[in-house]
Amino acid sequence: MVRWAGRLVTAVGVVLAAACHSTSTTELAASGAGCAPTRVFVSGQKGYSTFRIPAVVQVPGSGTAGPVLVAFAEGRRESGADHGDVDVVERRSTDGGCTWTALRRIADAGPNTLGNPAPVVTPSGRLVLLTTRNGAAATEADIMSGDAVPADGRRVFVRSSDDAGVTWSRPREITAQVKRPGWRWYATGPGHGVALTTGPHKGRLVVGANHSVTPSPGSGDNGSEPRWYAGHSLLSDDGGRTWRIGYVDADVDGRVNVNETAVAQLPDGRVYFNARDQKGSERGSRAHAWSDDGGATLQAPFRTVPGIIAPSVEGSLLQTYNGRGSGPLLLAAPGEPRDRVGMTVRASFDDGATWSRGYRVSDAKAAYSDLVQIDSKHVGLLYETGRDTPYDTVTFTRLTLASILR
Repeated sequence: MVRWAGRLVTAVGVVLAAACHSTSTTELAASGAGCAPTRVFVSGQKGYSTFRIPAVVQVPGSGTAGPVLVAFAEGRRESGADHGDVDVVERRSTDGGCTWTALRRIADAGPNTLGNPAPVVTPSGRLVLLTTRNGAAATEADIMSGDAVPADGRRVFVRSSDDAGVTWSRPREITAQVKRPGWRWYATGPGHGVALTTGPHKGRLVVGANHSVTPSPGSGDNGSEPRWYAGHSLLSDDGGRTWRIGYVDADVDGRVNVNETAVAQLPDGRVYFNARDQKGSERGSRAHAWSDDGGATLQAPFRTVPGIIAPSVEGSLLQTYNGRGSGPLLLAAPGEPRDRVGMTVRASFDDGATWSRGYRVSDAKAAYSDLVQIDSKHVGLLYETGRDTPYDTVTFTRLTLASILR
């Protein structure tokens, strides 16, 4: 996973905009979103230099309690760099994202790097969280080139919560189940996975992941070149207790370099994957593919997505529902071609084949994100944003489906 780390700056609010006219937070609340945007994680606070890599899910409430939003991020203690002392932190909301509990550290590897939170909610309501770990001094380039010692390489862990993130099980390592020999870099998510709700694989958990491979003999590469990036899916058919590898994108010709893959289940039961294309030679910055067997294989290899303007960055997916059934498929990512700015939510009404120009959520700097359904009329967007860099805050914004689609 290639990620950009910004310098620490003072957190600021974001400017909300729809299309080309601006909308104040007061107007947004009055229009039906329900409450103003909230800075859930603010860089420079709570003992962390920078918060990055957001993920969010909604967990059903137990008994008479309502649903709970659980937001995750990496808490980077020393700097904005991807390596170093990195923890996974959490905040929870019981009112649809208007207010949030105090920040808690829920996963910590001491001075080492532990991040890439990838949560998924099982049909029973259990919250399962995948994370990835490496040695504090091992950079992504070191790991991809094979220069990092094996003990500092990427390892994968899973833990779970049966009370919507209040308490968590001890972490279990699953590296041997999900990482093949010869894979160097490895990353879970980032962003949420899905539990399949229909079809022969109903109940299966599907999480997007990515890796890099050892260069072919005679290639002249050391493995840090973008063409050695690849994507795969992680599957669990027992509620997250055991995991296996699903599809594997094995194409290393450099045309489409699959990285940081989001996942959604379509209304017809197929699984849709939309990924960051990391400096592939084909025109475009995003790639997509479909699976008709629950993420185990792809119908066809990843290809670039036509008509989407975005920089090289992670994007998030959400298949929505409304009061009449399935709604549009949504994709969130910055909307400028070369800079991480202008968070935009696009809609597709043909299962990801084509996308709208989108709803411009903000004119501010923006980077990684995750989408979540709140109710039949509202979705939530948890995203990195700021005035001078995209990494000042991780902000949660409630949006109406109607405003996205108008």
